[in-house]
Amino acid sequence: MKVSEPVYDASQSIFARAARLRLFGKSPAKVYLRLNKPIWEIIPRGLQNSDPVHAYGAWLQSLVRLSATREQYFGTFFLRNRPALELMRRIADKKPKGAPLRIVVLACSAGAEVYSILWTIRSARPDLKVSVRAVDISQKILNFAENGVYASDTTGLVGSSIFERLTAHEMEHMFDWKGDAASVKPWLREGITWQLGDASSPELIRALGPQDIVVANNFLCHMEPPAAESCLRNIAGLLDRGGCLFVSGVDLDVRAKVARELGWRPIPELLEQIHDGDPCVRNDWPWKWWGLEPLNRSKPNWRSRYAAFFEVNDGNG
Repeated sequence: MKVSEPVYDASQSIFARAARLRLFGKSPAKVYLRLNKPIWEIIPRGLQNSDPVHAYGAWLQSLVRLSATREQYFGTFFLRNRPALELMRRIADKKPKGAPLRIVVLACSAGAEVYSILWTIRSARPDLKVSVRAVDISQKILNFAENGVYASDTTGLVGSSIFERLTAHEMEHMFDWKGDAASVKPWLREGITWQLGDASSPELIRALGPQDIVVANNFLCHMEPPAAESCLRNIAGLLDRGGCLFVSGVDLDVRAKVARELGWRPIPELLEQIHDGDPCVRNDWPWKWWGLEPLNRSKPNWRSRYAAFFEVNDGNG
């Protein structure tokens, strides 16, 4: 059996140690990044995507990742990535009339992603028997999500309104309003099981059982790469044969390595639109560890690198 070379050698290198160096209580790496940021911001967007500037941006983000302390966040938006939701709708639309559809949403946070998925699928296919297992490591955030009531003070979770990406029509038909408080409509709340759990735990995978769609978004990037890789391999065990995995908000090297070694098939449909579909993570590159690099067609196997949806051949990847 061929053993792949490790992709995390840099984290053990002299460069990694230098990135974490402190002189007189300050980080030279962070000073260097602060000096570069205003220069980067005056470079036109089109030029930022050119190969030389893209390579320099990748260097800057590697420095950000090595010098940052990663931690989890619970902030999100409703209908956060519309192209991704559209692809989920197309996947669901392949189901026969009245068929069951099993979905797991890992790191479900405040519940916006769960309700967004159900809004998208049930609006298009009300005949499907959709069941969702919504999992998070925080009981407090699960209670908030299950309550399904959102108000203007929810903005503190993400620094801007959790409703900011919704149209007036969507706000009216997804929620019952009482003053500034928005309660998720009962038909969107049906069929959801809110569950405390850790996506990296094999016990959770056994408890949930095989699924048609697994959503694992915007939490793996907050882990150190070896932990994220181990977690992603564990998550693969949730998928039934032919099931679909949606995994964004993850270090691309980690996702590409696991996808290659487990034989996942990238789904090319709407690939580029999904990659650019969440302005939060795209605009934060290269200055945040969760920032998503611009899609670069010159990279070998670029479709496999930038795809966020994968079809898994069997429950073991």
